[in-house]
Amino acid sequence: MIRISPSVLAADFAALGNDVKDVSDAGADYLHLDVMDGVFVPNISFGPDLIAALRKNSNLVFDTHLMITDPIRYIEVFAKAGSDIITVHYEACADIDSIIDKIKSLGCKASVSIKPATPANALFPILDRLDMVLVMTVEPGFGGQKMIESTLVKVYELRQEATRRGLELDIEVDGGITPQNAGLVASYGANIIVAGSSVFGAPDRKAAINAIRSEAEVNYCTIKL
Repeated sequence: MIRISPSVLAADFAALGNDVKDVSDAGADYLHLDVMDGVFVPNISFGPDLIAALRKNSNLVFDTHLMITDPIRYIEVFAKAGSDIITVHYEACADIDSIIDKIKSLGCKASVSIKPATPANALFPILDRLDMVLVMTVEPGFGGQKMIESTLVKVYELRQEATRRGLELDIEVDGGITPQNAGLVASYGANIIVAGSSVFGAPDRKAAINAIRSEAEVNYCTIKL
């Protein structure tokens, strides 16, 4: 099943509550919440207070992506703010197993993300412990970038390994996804698609979500490398 997770980085922060309701009504499954600290990535976004405020008025799955250093310090506060899925970066974690344990102990799904330069097999030792993997298809930190197509090979490698082990693993992709390339990313094995400007910037958000979903569903896992 393909799920769409619009990224609030592309929303209008002056009307954020309305924008979140709008994409929910338009058929979004998740809400992607990019938390950036200005250290792990060269940008600053928002913290748990904004997530908690949105949680009061939204039933979407909150897909919280922590692009921060030493994330174990903040797992609990983001869980209490209303996150359903918490993603940390493999590159930012000194003890990834402890962080996975912490996320799961708080009742959230555990996810780990990798940057474009990190190989897929870095996650193989912990794959059995994860609910989701997030493959960055751009360098994290800023929205509106063009997708790096070479990163999709990692999606395929992760999907093949998960299938080999019999794991029901969600694989999410984030960065430069549009209705025009959604089919391509899904064909490599991604089933959760983050879309920022291509949803929030669309004149008809429902049509944009439907276009991304339909292209992805038609092409999901059909590629043979």
